[in-house]
Amino acid sequence: MSLPVLSSWEEVPLFDSEQAEAAFWADSQIELRLMEAAKAMASEQSESVTITLRMDPRMLARIKRLARERYLNYQSMIKQWLSERMEKELKDR
Repeated sequence: MSLPVLSSWEEVPLFDSEQAEAAFWADSQIELRLMEAAKAMASEQSESVTITLRMDPRMLARIKRLARERYLNYQSMIKQWLSERMEKELKDR
């Protein structure tokens, strides 16, 4: 029997307890592409460049709210989204 393969971080639910999280990960695995993107993002953090991005304040507020719901830093979540989209674009070429 094969475990379900997660292809997006959005598929990971919010957990009520460490036991629920442990049970989820015992029965799930992450797609290799997603793991590679996470590893690449971790190595890029040490070599990161600061940029300025102008954004509608309402959009930023919504992004921050989504990040809080996922217990993430909103900037990290934006970088994660960009990384996932970049991988999709490169894969679809």
